[in-house]
Amino acid sequence: MKPKKRITIYDIAEKLNITASSVSRALNNSNHVNEATKNLVLKTAAELNYKRNLLASNLRMGKTKTIGVVVPRINQNFFSNVIAGIEDATYQKGYNLIICQSNESHSKEVKCVNTLMNQHVDCIVISVSVESDDHTHLANVIEQGIQLIQFDRVAEELETLKVINDNETASMEAVVHLIQQGYKRIALLEGPQNLSIFKQRKTGYLNALKKYNIPINNELIIENAWTKELGAAATRKLLSLPQPPDAIFASTSDFSALGVLDVAHDMDIKVPSQLGILGYSNEAFTEITTPSITTIDQFSVHMGKTIANLYFEEMENKEVAVTPKVISIKPQLIIRSSTLKNK
Repeated sequence: MKPKKRITIYDIAEKLNITASSVSRALNNSNHVNEATKNLVLKTAAELNYKRNLLASNLRMGKTKTIGVVVPRINQNFFSNVIAGIEDATYQKGYNLIICQSNESHSKEVKCVNTLMNQHVDCIVISVSVESDDHTHLANVIEQGIQLIQFDRVAEELETLKVINDNETASMEAVVHLIQQGYKRIALLEGPQNLSIFKQRKTGYLNALKKYNIPINNELIIENAWTKELGAAATRKLLSLPQPPDAIFASTSDFSALGVLDVAHDMDIKVPSQLGILGYSNEAFTEITTPSITTIDQFSVHMGKTIANLYFEEMENKEVAVTPKVISIKPQLIIRSSTLKNK
């Protein structure tokens, strides 16, 4: 079935045999149109099921009241909660969201950003993909005069508004917890080192080992283990070592930690007595696994609200800041059964 043609002010004007400008003024309750004409236009608009084109109206005022959001994966609890937080704050201001996911692909991320610019969004909020090493498309957003806010995974070299976590401190506290529970050979599953958040989490891991004079063993550090499948593959490799680890910190995600737990179950390794497991992000499933997984809560909904409110504050602030604002939110270690070796 062919879609029906959208009714415009020209259709109303033709039906009433008046000018389109008269229809527009009537719909906008202008004083330059008499009440009889206004009532007739409104009655005809209702009969024809006319819907006002808000995008066109807003564009004429120089704003679309639309914010574009680009995330690596919508189906991850962290990112969906950030979106929920943004939506909650923007809805109250009468703004709409357009949501895109890059699926961790740089080329798709570029396409998403270009699409949002073509939609004339007022602001683009983005957490970059793991493949991102060229940020020309984001520099272009700034050049086009569109507000750019980065969160979680950010391109450090771009001077934009940023909402981030204190990844280094959170990772150090997590590894200290493992050490205090009696774990001595702690492995690290790290993310791609082209992203600052994974560099920071690695630094926190290394600082904890140094603090407790535990030798750094490079064979216990595996890069790019950021999915459940990669986490599982890394775990098999680690547990096949002559001296396997007694704890694994999946600093990339809880999905990676879930891969570790699956392998431990398959190999009949007892968690936490033989192997401690610690994840990152506080995904919903971490509470219901057996055992439940110790993780790090990034306060994702709060992060989303902070992002939206930061945008509105910047729009209301007439003074241009020399250095773009960076807001850091401290995550919280959530201790569960998977690391409680000393109960």
